[in-house]
Amino acid sequence: MNGASVCIFPKTQSSRALIAKFNRCGHDAGLRLTYSLTVPQAMNNDTVLEYDSFGDPADPTVLLIMGFTAQMTAWPLELCEQIVGAGHHVVRFDNRDCGLSSKTAGDPPDVMKIVTAALAGLPVGDVPYSLSDMASDAVAVLDALGIKQAHIAGASMGGMITQQMAIDYPTRVASIISIMSTTGAPSVGQANPDALAAMLGVPPSERSAAIERNVELRRIFSGPLFNEDRARETATAAYDRSFYPSGAAFQIAAMAKTGDRTEALQQLDHRALIIHGTADPVITPSGGEATAAAISQSTLLMIDEMGHDLPRPLWDRFVSAISTHVAA
Repeated sequence: MNGASVCIFPKTQSSRALIAKFNRCGHDAGLRLTYSLTVPQAMNNDTVLEYDSFGDPADPTVLLIMGFTAQMTAWPLELCEQIVGAGHHVVRFDNRDCGLSSKTAGDPPDVMKIVTAALAGLPVGDVPYSLSDMASDAVAVLDALGIKQAHIAGASMGGMITQQMAIDYPTRVASIISIMSTTGAPSVGQANPDALAAMLGVPPSERSAAIERNVELRRIFSGPLFNEDRARETATAAYDRSFYPSGAAFQIAAMAKTGDRTEALQQLDHRALIIHGTADPVITPSGGEATAAAISQSTLLMIDEMGHDLPRPLWDRFVSAISTHVAA
């Protein structure tokens, strides 16, 4: 049965955990379980977007958008359930070129060329898509669920997509929640050298090595609440769900192509909650501060214990801030 794929489960939250555990245990034997039923998916033209949702659709919807190369499961199930428990309907999805959503055909863009041009303020040239396209993916997820308007919460690159969604689709955005993100202005939010070097490194493909690299990245990116055991558990589950390092180049190109959103953000009349860690080495605090300065109706929450992460000890604080913001 080496390399066999056995389809026996419907795709539910409980079966996901069970199947992921089996696949980790059976990996060396070449055994894998998969799902027998189709999963919730949205379509944006030819782009397929995997999503799931939690809670009562009659409650205010909070759409969660994850960041660079991070799957929707980087919004932990327990955190989603905590947001639901505070009276919200929660939706999360995989960005394109990540997780179980569509992968872009063709060779990845030249990352070093793109980053060099962007840092120099030069045009990055033609790339497959921009953050506007990724914002339209988020709209497609709302359309699939019949949701006319939602509070949009994005982390890191997801915060950039959130901002772009408010710019491009203002009536679909009830409010902005931009977490550990930035405006795209080259003068703010730039990563420190160690974090930038770690991000641009080439990941190994072998499972255990790739997982350990992910743990080390989390150590570099996180604040003082870093938990190695939890980071390894998360990295293992992420690898077993989807390992697609080629997607990084496409997403870097999208961010670079979109550029500085500051002037467009200054025109928004949305309420915005800006959450940022003072210990963030990936998007340094000036990125969050600049976002809050650009959006007139914004509240800035700076958290000392937070790096470029969503550590469990801070979940109560995150959920409280989001709930207060949504209810305002």
